[in-house]
Amino acid sequence: MSRLRLVLWPTLAAAVVFAILVALGNWQMDRLAWKEAMMGRVKTRITLPAENLPPEPVWPAIDADAKDYAAARVTGRFLNDKEVHVFHTLVNPKGRLSGQGYFVVTPLLRDDGSVIVVNRGFVPLDRKMPASRPGSQIEGETTVEGLLRRPEGSNLFTPANDRANNVWFTRDAREIARAAGLDPARTFPLTLDAAAAQTPPGGLPQAGETLVTFTNNHWQYALTWYGLAATLAGVWLAFVIGRLRRPPAGS
Repeated sequence: MSRLRLVLWPTLAAAVVFAILVALGNWQMDRLAWKEAMMGRVKTRITLPAENLPPEPVWPAIDADAKDYAAARVTGRFLNDKEVHVFHTLVNPKGRLSGQGYFVVTPLLRDDGSVIVVNRGFVPLDRKMPASRPGSQIEGETTVEGLLRRPEGSNLFTPANDRANNVWFTRDAREIARAAGLDPARTFPLTLDAAAAQTPPGGLPQAGETLVTFTNNHWQYALTWYGLAATLAGVWLAFVIGRLRRPPAGS
């Protein structure tokens, strides 16, 4: 009985750690299923033809997830004086420019007075101001096609939007509309990432930079956690066998 007491607490500790490792592996498997489903939806949606936005009366009931990455088309007039700049590091560009810079995001006013916020594309840090990129702003009525994107969330590491310097770190169509003095209730809840064909002749902003390929390492992560759990079980088994085979003290 005394030898069993020697392994009791180490066994309880090992059981707790084993349960945690298995739970982490299971969580990664859940994330794997979610990521594969999301990648499948994106792959399908980006190949479908662009559709006109749904009518404004149904906007309050729109499911952002259901519209995320859907191809859409909208016609209106850019409110160039309300252009905002969203900080972004472009790592795997489809165009010629990459690195740190900004997405140029501009509200588009439709004839009926409703608004859709358009991500027109990427510019380098030194091309933030419109004066540094002549011809980049589009005047008059225009039609924009691209992919819809749901509002971006923030976390503890996301800087606060610097509205004084017109530098944003998240994209939320209705927040941008509110900051521009527009009616959020009449603003489409998703932003529209302009397609590459929308890049102006001067090359800026560089459109078509929507991220549509994703890393998916959840299977490897799950194997790591399960492997650690198996290793722990092996170490525990060897420990218990060794302790139980050890002669009692004083024998």
